[in-house]
Amino acid sequence: MRMDKLTTKFQEALANAQSLALGKDHQFIEPVHVLISLLDQEGGTVRPLLTKAGVNVNQLRTELGKALDRVPTVEGVGGEVHISNDLGRILNLMDKLAQKRGDAYIASELFVLAALEDKGPLAEILTKAGATEA
Repeated sequence: MRMDKLTTKFQEALANAQSLALGKDHQFIEPVHVLISLLDQEGGTVRPLLTKAGVNVNQLRTELGKALDRVPTVEGVGGEVHISNDLGRILNLMDKLAQKRGDAYIASELFVLAALEDKGPLAEILTKAGATEA
């Protein structure tokens, strides 16, 4: 994925996700880190979009917090974190969705769509809170 195709807001969310993972002593940046960063982002579009779509954002945020607590911690990583396989797959799906739509840039909203399409653990949390691909 070309990082220069990511919107500034999504790049900020990825940086915040990395910081969150680092602060929690996680070895990998997981999709849950990114979605928490997107929901907590000031001036971001994901929270308002999900609210408008009828998603229970408070329930979603609570479930994401629980999922974050279940991510294994690693001592002695020395500030080194990597993108997890799950996150890499979702980022690739985002790129593919943007290309299908003819978008020049990859926006934050595509993260939610890609996560739902991925059918991984994050999709389960999103679905439980009321999110659908529609």
